[in-house]
Amino acid sequence: MMFLRILDRLEEWSIAILMAAATLIIFVAVVHRYAATLAIPGVQDFLLSINLSWAQELCIYMFIWMAKIGAAYGVRTGIHVGVDVFINALSTPWRKFFVIFGLLTGALFTGIVGTFSVIFIHGLYNTEQVSPDMELPMWMIYLGMPIGSYLMCFRFLQVSYRFVTTGTLPRPDHTKVEGIEAVETLHETQPQPAGGKP
Repeated sequence: MMFLRILDRLEEWSIAILMAAATLIIFVAVVHRYAATLAIPGVQDFLLSINLSWAQELCIYMFIWMAKIGAAYGVRTGIHVGVDVFINALSTPWRKFFVIFGLLTGALFTGIVGTFSVIFIHGLYNTEQVSPDMELPMWMIYLGMPIGSYLMCFRFLQVSYRFVTTGTLPRPDHTKVEGIEAVETLHETQPQPAGGKP
């Protein structure tokens, strides 16, 4: 389905861009802080004139958004940590019941969190609260809560539907690297008989 493919890529790219940008901003801010202490005429004055006091605040917000979107990605790919020894020991009907119950409970919880965060943001929208350093409207910063929660709720429902229809849950393949296709080649090590024919 085209919509799901677009949503998957948007989710992955959002996490990657937020992580890369936050890492770069932190690196630049740390280098700036230590380079500005060097007593080099002209350079020190120039570095001190650059204001990077907003960098820490921005990175905190970026990591929060990344965590919320990343949680939804975790549900979709099955990388969340879970202890399922007891569930797997049950008979098939009971196992299926508890898996569906757990997934739907996750969907309900994240749906409730998303709804309460929308109510909170609606109340915050009518105020003039801004962030300390960047002076961004606080309702914009808190948008990550409903977006991430509703996305996670959708992923729980998606995994539930897949489990009901196919009986499978997403499992991460730790040997696969996204975007890199490995060509499997099997080299026969058996000795060839004289004459070169098997």
